Amino acid sequence: MPNQRRASKKQRALEILIRLKRLYPEAPCSLDFKNPLQLMIATMLAAQCTDERVNLVTPALFAAYPDVYAFAEADIADLEQLVKSTGFYRNKAKNIRAACQRIISEYGGEVPPRMDDLITLPGVARKTANVVLAHGFGINGGVTVDTHVKRITNLLGLTQHSDPVKIERDLIKLLPQPDWENWSIRLVYHGRAVCNARNPQCSRCDLADLCPSAKVVPVAAPLEAPAHP
Repeated sequence: MPNQRRASKKQRALEILIRLKRLYPEAPCSLDFKNPLQLMIATMLAAQCTDERVNLVTPALFAAYPDVYAFAEADIADLEQLVKSTGFYRNKAKNIRAACQRIISEYGGEVPPRMDDLITLPGVARKTANVVLAHGFGINGGVTVDTHVKRITNLLGLTQHSDPVKIERDLIKLLPQPDWENWSIRLVYHGRAVCNARNPQCSRCDLADLCPSAKVVPVAAPLEAPAHP
């Protein structure tokens, strides 16, 4: 792709996607869960917290509250204590209990598989809803925009927005729907491994020739497509 940094956003986005798939061929959700309810709660806890910390908290949490009815009837002080180490624990505990109460009253005790319904739940915005839809139900309803995705998407020049909803709209126009959710996961992996916010490793980044923000373009040629037999 000649003049790759100047190529259209669509062209660059698709080439970036190809390279991310090669760099990170496996892109599973890093949160531990067994059903959509557990995934929703784990994602709520992951706000302003690492997935690793959430995965340390959820085994005891899910053992104490095995279903939506247990969460809906939880003693708030006990629930707060179990999620305390994830930060903002009072608000998280309140939202988890209220979301489960609404799931029971409005959706028959089952996490709803629709964006419009999910975002009516306390503590569930589009980011959480996208994760639940993609990994809980296999539905690519949108692009999850967390801090890594927001930062790197701006660095790559694929959006000029800071509002996650507007960033998501831009990415939806650029990416194939089957790749919406795994794009986000792969960008998170890349942010952790190479494009660190405090110390970006542009000199060894396989996306540098596609990135308007890259300070150094690597000498090595970009990844080549695998040979077909």
